[in-house]
Amino acid sequence: MAKIGIFDSGYGGLTILDAIRRELPGYDYLYLGDNARAPYGTHSFDVIYRYTLQAVQYLINKNCALIILACNTASAKALRTIQQKDLVTINDERLAMSRGKPVNVLGVIRPTVEAVPAITKSKHVGILGTPATVSSESYVLELEKIAPNLTISQQACPMWVPLIESGEFTNEGADFFVDEYLRAILSKDPQIDTLVLGCTHYPLLQAKIDAWLQNNPIIPNTPNIQTIAQGDLVAHSLKDYLSRHPEYREQLITGGSCTYLTTENADRFSQSASNFLGSPIQAESIQLGN
Repeated sequence: MAKIGIFDSGYGGLTILDAIRRELPGYDYLYLGDNARAPYGTHSFDVIYRYTLQAVQYLINKNCALIILACNTASAKALRTIQQKDLVTINDERLAMSRGKPVNVLGVIRPTVEAVPAITKSKHVGILGTPATVSSESYVLELEKIAPNLTISQQACPMWVPLIESGEFTNEGADFFVDEYLRAILSKDPQIDTLVLGCTHYPLLQAKIDAWLQNNPIIPNTPNIQTIAQGDLVAHSLKDYLSRHPEYREQLITGGSCTYLTTENADRFSQSASNFLGSPIQAESIQLGN
């Protein structure tokens, strides 16, 4: 029987994993954080694609039937190529085997995008993401497909993931970069009433982001600007997906376990991940390709 794999470049995907396990507690999960090569957001397309494919292949070899790219950068830069090219080959080979079962890889951008039109009132939306996610324009393209009446602005936030990965996101130093990027995006469009946290790391900064927005120095005396985190949206989407795709649901183990893997020091990851999740975990260190 198979597991659900959750992949991220580091710790951010834990916010997705936590929401999915609350929504679907019965399944077995395998979490893989490529912390040794994080952050992904400043890498080229070729590097992001190669790193992501290595992780996907590893999780498939560890008997994951469904893999969630709990990383907006990987979803933006690598998901489509993996789905349209690599999975075709992988599934053809699996189905050619007498016991081969199909596998699939899903992202986090589409479930987020689908929620946005019902939330925004002003129809002005801001996307906060890594440089790679912003440059891909994945959110813009997907939103334009389902809600062409929206005005969309983007802001790259290159320092947020390093702050979170280093454990500095609760410190006062993080306030400087929260202020810098929020000022920048609201200066582009003061009518924004909805901000998408387009990186699974960013919910760890959400308290600082929301506090800044409540005392908004750019647009004072305005209604609250809503921030959209992805965890619950992705979890609901996965639950719906499994209800519509019994060929994957029927492969999954219902044991409720979760295994944690990292490409960095296991003790360091275990300590940080335990802090993020609010409960102790023990990770194992593994190595992906070059």
